[in-house]
Amino acid sequence: MTTIYEKRTYSVTVGQMSEVIRLYTSQGWPALEAGGFGGNLIGYFISDTGDLHQLVHLWRFDSDDARRAFWKRLFENAEFMAFAKQLRPLVKTQNVQLMLAAPWGPHP
Repeated sequence: MTTIYEKRTYSVTVGQMSEVIRLYTSQGWPALEAGGFGGNLIGYFISDTGDLHQLVHLWRFDSDDARRAFWKRLFENAEFMAFAKQLRPLVKTQNVQLMLAAPWGPHP
């Protein structure tokens, strides 16, 4: 079994990060937790240097099939999709990168 790490980077419209934080705090994260989707999450991060106005989240999956099934279930979750509908206008671009762990060193 090969663990897959997924890095999702959302570039937020300048001036809208506080609204993104509010939405994730009040609706997004509660919907993820209530639906049982938080177990694959490594963490959410907000850029502080380099490319600014970015929300980065890292996810861990046991396989590509598991990853695809996870996102399919999440996108069928009405509570999360109500949040996503509000979030989307605040996000300029999305970048999704799949990564495999290097064969040395620690892994999350």
